[in-house]
Amino acid sequence: MGDFFVSTAELAATIGTALAPVVNDVRRRAVYDAADRVLPTARWRDHAASRTLSTPQAGSIVVYCAHGHNVSQLAAAEWRAAGHDARVLAGGIAAWEAAGLPTFSKSALPGRDESKPSRWVTRVRPKIDRIACPWLISRFIDREAVFTFVEPAQVLEVARESGAIAYDVEGAPFTHDGPLCSFDTLIRAFGLADPHLDALALIVRGADTARLDLAPEAAGLLAVSLGVSALAGGDDHAALALGFPVYDALYAWHRLAVAETHNWPAKTGARGSV
Repeated sequence: MGDFFVSTAELAATIGTALAPVVNDVRRRAVYDAADRVLPTARWRDHAASRTLSTPQAGSIVVYCAHGHNVSQLAAAEWRAAGHDARVLAGGIAAWEAAGLPTFSKSALPGRDESKPSRWVTRVRPKIDRIACPWLISRFIDREAVFTFVEPAQVLEVARESGAIAYDVEGAPFTHDGPLCSFDTLIRAFGLADPHLDALALIVRGADTARLDLAPEAAGLLAVSLGVSALAGGDDHAALALGFPVYDALYAWHRLAVAETHNWPAKTGARGSV
């Protein structure tokens, strides 16, 4: 759509991947406070003070307001004048929601603070749910989120002492609920309406709760997750680094390649198979 604007489709193509830009909600504060839904990973920033703000992480910036008019254009112009790669979401959040693209409920994040990363704590030795949940949080809720791993008996106490959000342990705000795993619980709590996340959740649930019949891919995720854990060698953050690309790939597969097949021998000139 040109250098100054990014379309909803262009931005949506990066959401759920490591290539997503920093997303800033620059609606006027009163408008932002009155609304509960925000774009994936968005943080509020004062559009009138954009040039004085450093970017949370290196990379490009996308800003949005209600409709993509003067508020977001001023913010983008200020960031660009300060040397940043900043663009405006064409049509703002109104166009994003009209396209049926995912948003999340900012009020679902306990103690949400626009000025600093959220902190999360769970059990050591993550394999499936405890890698899937940080992936979901980082890709859709808070790209700056900080994750801590402690012994199971200490999770809730560490959460109380540090102000972190406990997950995937009994008594935590986000954990298993009947047949649902913590990944399901997070999707539901934050209102992330996305059919591709729903499909991924079924795979995660099948692998994490020994229900490999739920999705054909569940057995594969289980095997890969155990391999990731073995490769990480007890380093929990290394397990996240190794595991995130697995979920990036599964999410991209369902969005972009679920109908593609793989056949051998390959037929000359055939399309849709590798």
